[in-house]
Amino acid sequence: MTLDLAHLLALNNAHATELSWLEPARLAQLIDRAFFVHALGDAEAFLLAFDQAADYDSPNFLWFRDRYPRFVYVDRIVVAPAARGRGHARRLYDALFEAARHAGHERIVCEVNTEPPNPASDAFHAALGFVEIGAAAIHGGAKRVRYLERRLAL
Repeated sequence: MTLDLAHLLALNNAHATELSWLEPARLAQLIDRAFFVHALGDAEAFLLAFDQAADYDSPNFLWFRDRYPRFVYVDRIVVAPAARGRGHARRLYDALFEAARHAGHERIVCEVNTEPPNPASDAFHAALGFVEIGAAAIHGGAKRVRYLERRLAL
């Protein structure tokens, strides 16, 4: 699969409040370091995830690395507004779960913003079986997150 970086960057940055703003070089770097990256349609949706060995400096990723020897961390998942309601996010997660199982992972982790709130993401992750395992204030308290985990049966 060939990724259209310009479209993925535009989709990411249109949702920077939920995800974080990226410059083109940073997105390319993250994709190069990712355990899993998958896009659907013409950049209608994408998911980017790292495993515990990634060279990544996100405070959320580091929170998980301090606690677990092995995991897959969902750094970002986004669906364009016009493509919502078509099952894209669920398909992306299903593909990630399969790739993680194939690689011997038993734990998928992520965070969801509580400040600013993201109730749609909360509901979606709960429906997928994610449970809260922690919380933190990051970026000097400007952002608050809940840490979530879903265990995978191998």
